[in-house]
Amino acid sequence: MAKIKTAYFCQSCGAQSAKWVGRCPACGEWNTYVEEVITREDVTPTSAWKVGTSSQQVASKPKPIAEITYSEQHRIITQDGELNRVLGGGIVPGSMVLIGGEPGIGKSTLMLQIALSLKNQRVLYISGEESEQQIKMRAERLGAQHPNCFILTETGTQNIFKQIEQLQPEVLIVDSIQTLHSSFIESGAGSVAQVRECTAELLKFAKESGTPVFLIGHITKEGSLAGPKILEHMVDTVLTFEGDRHMTYRILRTTKNRFGSTSELGIYEMLGTGLREVSNPSEILISQREESFSGITIGGTMEGNRPLLIEVQSLVSPATYGTPQRTATGFDVKRLNMLLAVLEKRGGFKLGTQDVFLNIAGGLKVEDPALDLAICAALLSSFEDIAIPHTSCFAAEVGLGGEVRAVHRIEQRISEAEKLGFQDIYISKYNKKGVDFSRFSIRIHAASRLEEVFSGLFG
Repeated sequence: MAKIKTAYFCQSCGAQSAKWVGRCPACGEWNTYVEEVITREDVTPTSAWKVGTSSQQVASKPKPIAEITYSEQHRIITQDGELNRVLGGGIVPGSMVLIGGEPGIGKSTLMLQIALSLKNQRVLYISGEESEQQIKMRAERLGAQHPNCFILTETGTQNIFKQIEQLQPEVLIVDSIQTLHSSFIESGAGSVAQVRECTAELLKFAKESGTPVFLIGHITKEGSLAGPKILEHMVDTVLTFEGDRHMTYRILRTTKNRFGSTSELGIYEMLGTGLREVSNPSEILISQREESFSGITIGGTMEGNRPLLIEVQSLVSPATYGTPQRTATGFDVKRLNMLLAVLEKRGGFKLGTQDVFLNIAGGLKVEDPALDLAICAALLSSFEDIAIPHTSCFAAEVGLGGEVRAVHRIEQRISEAEKLGFQDIYISKYNKKGVDFSRFSIRIHAASRLEEVFSGLFG
């Protein structure tokens, strides 16, 4: 019997070792090394994908960069405008995109919906988790038909590439990468070695054939993509599908993109008939109310190149159980504590004995410092129990000295507020340098200190 070759792999970062070690020298995690069968000595691992029939491969030779020629490839524009924005303008031929998300969030629904919408491309949807009947049921629920969308329920990469050679698809979707296995690796499906080998084979196919490949990946309990960390380095684009399964809105973010910006996001609404694009997210992130309530303000933020107006909700009440609580949903608690300290030190508001609860409406997670002024106004509105007019919004950063600092792309934020019918916006006076605000009909209040803003709001 042929001898079996084994090695130890770190389940966190994918590092390899000839023997078991307690702590990974690469990532520092403890007890993450597991033994896996790599291959037998009588089997020579080679890629399952080979372009052409010739067994001899021409060796590559170095070329001066000035002699390299290329033709600009046109992106594949889908009917999904949110996906086009996140990818940087469409699908790049020969690219590999990894999509991760929690179970049940809608990854398979999103990819099947995209496959059915690519009317001019031959699409192969490979599923290792669902049967053909289950996929057909989902397609009927989505209410879309595509004669050139083919379904393959297979997990072996050798059989998959045989079908690829016969079908010659123009777009390939794999659901999911953790279910595939290669016969060149003896370990089980989903292991570090199998995930890395299957991804390498698909990457070789994508680059040599020019076919875009979408991979769906699982998420661990810590919220990161399952498998070795090297998987994210191998692909061209990493997307995360986020959202609360109890809410209807989903957010598609990009954390890595070799062909576009990493600050874009797409917003969807989960309906019974599939995912609906949300072209104007500001309208869904702001409560439809005709009267003002204390503790609620509107802040102008930027997600990529898209301006958003979001609702900030706060509740400040006396602490009755000893140590005051500081709770924030969708916002950094440390930055909230910093703003509370600024309000107490520079503004003289005694918030040290108050419970503070902060919520960003709509399930968004915001890191833009331009939301500082809206948060400070919401906190004081709840503390003083004075409602701020629902026709006012804020867009400025707050410094440790109590100063109101300028933020970037202020014109886009003002334009979005004006489009949604707001009458007043509070910004930093330093944003007025070199910018013509006379073309806006909305009233612009510029201030350099917090006292100037609060004197106008609370008297």
